[in-house]
Amino acid sequence: MAVKWNGGHSSSVLCLNVSAEGLVASGAERGELALWDGGGSPVAQLRLPQAEDVTSVVFSARRPSTLYTSHGESISVLDVRSLQEPLERFHVNEEEINCVSVNDTDSFLAAADDSGAIKVLDLESKKVSRSLRHSNICSSVAFRPQRPQSLVSCGLDMQVMLWNLQKARPLWTTNLQECDMEEESPQSAGQLFNPPLAHSLSVASCGNIFGCGAQDGKVRIFRVTGVRFERELDFQAHSLGVSQVLFMPEAYWLLSGGNDGNVLLWDVSSSVGKQQKSPAKSLHRRKAQAAASSGKDGKLNKVASNEHPGVVPKLTIEHGEKVNWLSCAEIKGSRRVLVADQTSSVSAYPLPEP
Repeated sequence: MAVKWNGGHSSSVLCLNVSAEGLVASGAERGELALWDGGGSPVAQLRLPQAEDVTSVVFSARRPSTLYTSHGESISVLDVRSLQEPLERFHVNEEEINCVSVNDTDSFLAAADDSGAIKVLDLESKKVSRSLRHSNICSSVAFRPQRPQSLVSCGLDMQVMLWNLQKARPLWTTNLQECDMEEESPQSAGQLFNPPLAHSLSVASCGNIFGCGAQDGKVRIFRVTGVRFERELDFQAHSLGVSQVLFMPEAYWLLSGGNDGNVLLWDVSSSVGKQQKSPAKSLHRRKAQAAASSGKDGKLNKVASNEHPGVVPKLTIEHGEKVNWLSCAEIKGSRRVLVADQTSSVSAYPLPEP
């Protein structure tokens, strides 16, 4: 059963984040920002200037009292110990920001926006150090843990990209639609009607495995090897678009939230826990699998490529509302998934222990 956190907002909650000290921040439409204690009681509220939708909230890993928030085209830096006027404000994006990520050394912040731009801000010099780009709306960006110069991004151009801040061009790019077509997935014909527009990214704590949720209802898991990444696994997770994916802090447990109103917990450790020998061998193996599963008439069975029909959720939560954001919190010694949706409340559900 969900515990509803009420009283923090009057509008739809758009984003969530949890600090290292267990404080929860939520951003909502019309500039609303709220802080919650572990019991689900609002402890502070603020309406940001211009009442623009708060689209992303991120606590600093090094300084848990520092909160970065995006609203409209701006980023505000707040001190949660005294939630008042922003300490600083940056206006470096030209269109509405969708997602903000801060690296774990607190030296760079990346802000992805509707123009497809990712503005990377040097938090020491307070200047833009890099301007990266997708060809359509950039929906999600995430720094890789333990690699402060490396980040991944995805967008409505169906591209997933790996970047290093020393270079202005991506190290590696994958087009989700082309990737599926190449593998002759049985769904590829349907992709013309339901293309894999990429909505959300999350990197596992190891820094090498990341997940991507897309409009076609699939979750795709990738492994970074050096300056490239390859797809390890994909599976149909939701009947409608996947709006959120979130790797949990330990192992390879992944939460996904969808436009179908469901929140699912997946254990992908058996598929990604083993380091592959090499990307080339992995690609060769996938082609061999695809060839082996091809019938005499040339049609492919469901086991083609690396779509795993056997991937089943460890937990299914029928939340009932389109999911805007997911976060994970330790509350009174047990873990909860926090869900933001079209309503003004936050829902907290218990999670199993790993």
